Order: sequence, then structure tokens, then C-alpha cells
Amino acid sequence: MSPCLKTTPLNNWHKTKGANMANFGGFDMPLWYETGVKTEHLAVLTSSGIFDTSHMACIFVSGKASIKLINYCFTRDISTLDPDRCVYGAFLTREGHCIDDAVVYKYSDTFFMICLNAGMGATIVTHLNTNKDNLDVTIEDLTGKIAKMDIQGINSAKILSKLIQNPEKVFNPLPYFSFKGNFNESLLGESTVKLIDGTPILLSRSGYTGEFGFEIFLNPGSIVNLWNDILTVGKEFGVTACGLAARDSLRTGACLPLSHQDIGHWKFRNHPWEFALPYTTDKSDFTKDFLGVKALISTDEDSFIYPFAGDSLRKVSAGEETKVLDQTGAVIGKVLTCATDMGISWHQGKIISICSGNLPLGIKITGLSCGFVMVSKKLFPGVTLTLMEGKRSITATIVTDIRPDRTARKKISNFL
Repeated sequence: MSPCLKTTPLNNWHKTKGANMANFGGFDMPLWYETGVKTEHLAVLTSSGIFDTSHMACIFVSGKASIKLINYCFTRDISTLDPDRCVYGAFLTREGHCIDDAVVYKYSDTFFMICLNAGMGATIVTHLNTNKDNLDVTIEDLTGKIAKMDIQGINSAKILSKLIQNPEKVFNPLPYFSFKGNFNESLLGESTVKLIDGTPILLSRSGYTGEFGFEIFLNPGSIVNLWNDILTVGKEFGVTACGLAARDSLRTGACLPLSHQDIGHWKFRNHPWEFALPYTTDKSDFTKDFLGVKALISTDEDSFIYPFAGDSLRKVSAGEETKVLDQTGAVIGKVLTCATDMGISWHQGKIISICSGNLPLGIKITGLSCGFVMVSKKLFPGVTLTLMEGKRSITATIVTDIRPDRTARKKISNFL
């Protein structure tokens, strides 16, 4: 490991379990364990998996003008967001380029938490300070003050119910993209969610796999015990420790972007994530003013991003060297992401999932490559492309979505 790499509180656990470690966002992180990426990916789809996400950054934004500042710098409109709800969006430059995507958590009209990607805390703190002028706002970088882990999959609530106080009260209600509790009682008062040993946590009904589950924020000194406790009580459910490779394949199958790869230094538009922008009903304009909005309204077209699914497990590398060819053989773009979702297959012209109900008798789910391409012209679902990396090529079909029958948005009562 490079001496410059940062570590999470779970770093030693990863290494003692034989994890394949790599640099991700300046952190020494596990890519996969001895179980392997396929097993870890399928564990989330069929039971549950846990992920170390302490490499992600968080900041507090407080003060009377918090809503005004965040609403100007963030793409989503948080002025109507209820307390104890969170929302996904992005921070843009004046040119409409994505600095980072994020989830904003609202405690009150004057107190918010923002969860960002690895190493982006200081960048967004600077961005907010640059744009706050004389507004009454305090911005605090929580680097080193918070740990985070995710538990994702259909058995997540059953496992957590054995480890938190008053699970019935905590889980009822807890809709998608809502949260309860806090990890800093001295600042925010007594937490409404605590572990059995009294440790306060923020429990968020969210995640980045497309499947039912939770994100857990807590004091760094408590995460190793929680991680081990989940593996112990979750053993009967087959809970599995998962690395970043499975997280990447799961988020790709869920049609979700990776910041600085699928979204970055190009205009934040013409992509599958329109829910991250405050469009009017007819999508002719936006419902609020925000940094970068003028660039997005501009009529000049620069690029288009589309999800695709391959015809088999075979995949290509992402990046400038992998070309996207249209049906005439002309190069029209590049591959942003190409991963393998082991839980899907084609059947009679449609993608089916291992989680789909009423699967055809005898069907075998073998997995498909999938991801995102950036191209120079508009395409439509069903169009086939060739993705070429040197002499290697695969056939890809433009789709509107990738893995069907995802569980993230289903009612929590289905999983208790």
C-alpha cells in the first residue's frame, strides 16, 4: 500500500480476510474478497451484502440561509423537502459540468448533511464557501469524524432488527430516501435510532445498488463492532462482505452513474438521470434557478449518454481507447462504464432478473455486460452498437433501463 493512501477504520479487517485491495479515490479499499465478485453481487440480489463506504465524504451545512445556499449550488429543489428526507442531485459549475453528485439530508430548515464521493469534502466545502457571499451559513467538513457502511438486499431489515433498539418503531414508517437518527448527539440531541449497546446512528433508507437496504452513519470507533455484529447475526441469512467491484456492477445494473466517470467535465444533461434535474413537467425549462442552469438551457448539443446491455457476459474496458461504432461502422463515441451484472439475462427480447417473479421454467440467468456510452448523436432504445477495444468487440443494445424488478423502492413491510 502506498504510504499516501488513506484508510478506513475497517482497513485491517479487510486485509485479514484476504481482500484484494486497491486505490480508490485516495483510499486503500477492498475490491473483492475470497468469495469473489460474482458471489458478492448475487448475495445482494438474493439475500444481503455489506459494504465499507467510510471513504465517502460528508459535510454539515447549518444556518438561516442554508436552504438558499444549497438550492443555488445543488440541482435538486430542497425548499420543499420534508425533514428526515434526503434527495439525490449534483453540484455543477457555471458551465453546467458536474463537480460531484451527492445526497442531501435535511434535519431541519437550518441544518443539512451532504454525503459526497471520496475525497470531495474539501472541494464542495470550497465550492459552497465561494458562493455563499454574506449568507448566514456555517459549513463543516466531517472528514475523520464519521464512518459509514451500507447493508443492501432483501434481508437487510431482518438483520438490523436484531441489532437496533425498538426496530418496530424505527422501521415504521421508513420510506425510500428517508432517514432517522443521528450520529452526533452532542450537536443534534438524542438519536431516535441506537444500536443495542446504545451507540447512536443515522439510518438512511437508501443505497447505491438499486436494491432494498440502508446506509448507516456512525462514530468511527463503533463501525468495526457493528460490521462484525452484522456478519454474526446475519450468518443465518447468508450475509456477505462485498467489495467495490460488486458495488460497481450492482450500481451499473441499477442504471446509476459513477461520478467522475459517467458524469464529469461535460454538460449535465442528455443522460439517463433526468430525475437529478428540476425539470418542468414538459421538460422545456427548470423550476428553479441554480448554478449552471444557463449552460444547461443552451440549445447547443454536445453529447448524449445512454445505458446499454451486451449480448453475453463478455465486456470491454471503459475509456477513450474503447470505441463505439454505429451500424455503419462509424465511430460515434466512447464507453464510460462497462461492467457485468450477474443477475440478468436476455429472454425473448427483454432483460429478466434473478429477482423477477414467474421466471420461465428452466431459465438460467447467466449475466450480461452493461453500462453507459457517450455518443455524438441521438439514439433510441433497441439500436444496436459495436463496442470495440483493439481487436475485441461486443454487441450492445441501447436500453431505457438495465436490471428490472429492483427492490429499492418497495415498501419496507415486504422485507420485515
